[in-house]
Amino acid sequence: MAKVKKQQGLLTVLLALAANLGIALAKTVAALMTGSASMAAEAGHSFVDSVNELLLLTALRRSERPADSRHPFGHGTERYFWSLLVAVCIFGMGALFAFLQGFGALLGKGAEEASPLVGYIVLAISAVLESVSWRQAFRETRQHARERGEGFLEFLRATDDPTAKSVLFEDSAALLGIAFAALGLLTHQLTGSAVGDGVASLLIGLMLSLVAFLLGRTNRELLVGRQARPEVLEGMRRMLTDAPEVEELVDLLTMNVGTDQILVCARLDFDDSLGAADVERACARLDGELHETYREVYEVFLEPVPRDDSGLRERVLARYGRQHEVVSDETG
Repeated sequence: MAKVKKQQGLLTVLLALAANLGIALAKTVAALMTGSASMAAEAGHSFVDSVNELLLLTALRRSERPADSRHPFGHGTERYFWSLLVAVCIFGMGALFAFLQGFGALLGKGAEEASPLVGYIVLAISAVLESVSWRQAFRETRQHARERGEGFLEFLRATDDPTAKSVLFEDSAALLGIAFAALGLLTHQLTGSAVGDGVASLLIGLMLSLVAFLLGRTNRELLVGRQARPEVLEGMRRMLTDAPEVEELVDLLTMNVGTDQILVCARLDFDDSLGAADVERACARLDGELHETYREVYEVFLEPVPRDDSGLRERVLARYGRQHEVVSDETG
């Protein structure tokens, strides 16, 4: 399954790269021929998207490298780093260039519009190519959401795979940007004023800023260290609590260390009647069950602890609050 998902993600990025390179060149020619500020903004947008696909390809390749002595938990978080750079490029290159074109048009510094028909033709072809890329990104995202039993929007909020999300957001922004550019061309053609064209460029810049913010926020959360999805966390908690050798689950920590890779750390109060060998066998069994039940589990650490340890108790309560008492009143 992981290999299939990797191939799907690679196909999504490659399709987006091929589409964006062709579209960027066509829009550049159209921008020079028409003198449209919004068309120039869209050309810059497509070139930025092409750079972004290269960054996402780098993210896919480098995040798949195996663990080594310096990186014992692998390189999965590299995908988050390179995807964060995508958000920076969208704003730093795409949005700012669109703002520059828009303000230039509003201040009367743009060229006179000519050959608008060329612009319409290029935008129509661009819309078709972007739709192909968008459809692939949408299908991949929807498939992953179904595999997790989540709704489409819920998956977008909770996913730990920023590559498909980045392509989907980019392509959605590209389609909307094409609509803005077409309106800018049409307004300029009908009125003879570059104001509408400039406003269209500013709208493209605002849209790209929003996309950059959303992608940046997602990758920030993942880089900081986000816990596993609530349903996975609750399932692990039940599994550990229901184990016959365990009297109390004292603490459970999880963190995404890559796409579909979860680090699990649990502190358990085992039955005091168990011997050391019994505890060791219980830990090995629980480790295996967690890996088998949750394919995204990357590594498991289980620590036997006394639940009435005051120092540990205070650390857990400081992290979660009083509602997560680790010692019941009956045993306290």
